[in-house]
Amino acid sequence: MTYAEPPLREPDLPRTAKVRPTALRTGWTTGACATAAAKAAVTALVTGEVQPDVEIGLPAGRRVRFPVHRCELTGTPPVRAEAVVVKDAGDDPDVTHGAELTATVDWIDAPGLRLAGGEGVGTVTKPGLGLAVGGPAINDTPRRMIGAAVAEVVDLTEVGVRVVISVPRGEIMARKTTNRRLGILGGISILGTTGIVRPFSTASWRASVVQAVQVMSAQGERTVVLCTGGRTERAARALLPDLPEVCFVEVGDFTGAAVTAAVDDAMTGVVFVGMAGKLAKLAAGILMTHYTRSKVDLSLLGAVTADAGGDPALVAAVTEANTGRHAYELWEAAGLLEPAGDLLCQRVRQVLRRFAGPTVTVDVAIVDFAGTRVVASSGRWSR
Repeated sequence: MTYAEPPLREPDLPRTAKVRPTALRTGWTTGACATAAAKAAVTALVTGEVQPDVEIGLPAGRRVRFPVHRCELTGTPPVRAEAVVVKDAGDDPDVTHGAELTATVDWIDAPGLRLAGGEGVGTVTKPGLGLAVGGPAINDTPRRMIGAAVAEVVDLTEVGVRVVISVPRGEIMARKTTNRRLGILGGISILGTTGIVRPFSTASWRASVVQAVQVMSAQGERTVVLCTGGRTERAARALLPDLPEVCFVEVGDFTGAAVTAAVDDAMTGVVFVGMAGKLAKLAAGILMTHYTRSKVDLSLLGAVTADAGGDPALVAAVTEANTGRHAYELWEAAGLLEPAGDLLCQRVRQVLRRFAGPTVTVDVAIVDFAGTRVVASSGRWSR
């Protein structure tokens, strides 16, 4: 199939992302708040005492304390406990700011943790999200965080605990998200890879990306590694262990701004490390990938599938995929992940080279959704 170079586009920010004149305050993800609520409830169940606050560990090792908005016990001795932590999203324009993340816990006969979604937590109805169809929309990192927090209170090899996460008014909040289009029905998703909400989608974050490149340049470094988030940064550091920490920049949605800054500051090398969805947008020539200004072009991924040798049925399935991740999973199931991923990375490389101009070398890698391994690249890294 003949490849036609896409036009390069860097859409403007949403109006609401441009009206904040001061530095932005970070906040907490729904996953972190759900974890805090779960630990508070389990602690109350074990001790028989309501908990005014609770400390949990974040994935990177930092420990933080959350106020508990409400904590209640039922029965004597307690047979059920419920705790509520109110989400503070900081200054990110987040529809779940103020949401009451609620954990209801009780004992079960079999040892271990049984995690479920209650009112206001969405149910997964389509593949492509990395979650079981029919199960609650609670992502992997929050699941691990909740498990670790509960295990700080009870020995899950000896006792069994059921934790139900619910969010009053979550179904109403979800109407302002893309959940329904992704097949998440009935409520919000419990999300987060670091536990911390950083304002990726704001003008201030864009400025911080540019500033990070400038700081790196001032230290004499000439290769910048652009990562879309915490997991991709971990993968990038493992991929390029000899580069100092300052070279790794979390760009969020602002790849175009970062590349422009790299050119302006005389960088000689740009490495982009990302996951399937962001790479699909970049391959289509979109340099600012905020969800309100762009979407994954599944027809492009279908064309990549055909060029990688996929049969017509796979091409059709990828073109009709639910998400970029779903397309990735279809490639993986068909044994086509590496060749299709390589082609996708090559297309992103072509886009970034056109955008950056001839003075900068560009390499691109795609990592798995755990951020643990490189699965394809534009050619620099062989597997």
